[in-house]
Amino acid sequence: MDQSEKESIRAASEEISRELKTLVDSQDLDSVKQSQHLILGRLQDSNAVLSHFNDYSTNCFAEVSADFSRNTRVLRSMKLDLDYIFMKLRSMKAKILSTYPDAFPDDSTVEALDRRPDLELPQ
Repeated sequence: MDQSEKESIRAASEEISRELKTLVDSQDLDSVKQSQHLILGRLQDSNAVLSHFNDYSTNCFAEVSADFSRNTRVLRSMKLDLDYIFMKLRSMKAKILSTYPDAFPDDSTVEALDRRPDLELPQ
């Protein structure tokens, strides 16, 4: 591009920018700028609050995670123990039933034999 083309492009762009300035009111632009600054301030405040909350959550998780993992291990151990106990009970019940077939009554006789109140029902 030679110098005259560059100057004609510059003149045309200046003319377009002057025309665009006449289309938009400067007060409207100022109000848009103020709104943008207000929004920016609110977003920065929100970011600061979220950062603080993330730090707090990280600290709380660090404090609780050891207890949580320990309790999880305890619960898994308890579940294994209970599974073993119920397996043993089932095998003992099967052995008793094979030796004494009338040792455990069927459902119809259980209701007649069990006269204890149901504690889960509201009184």
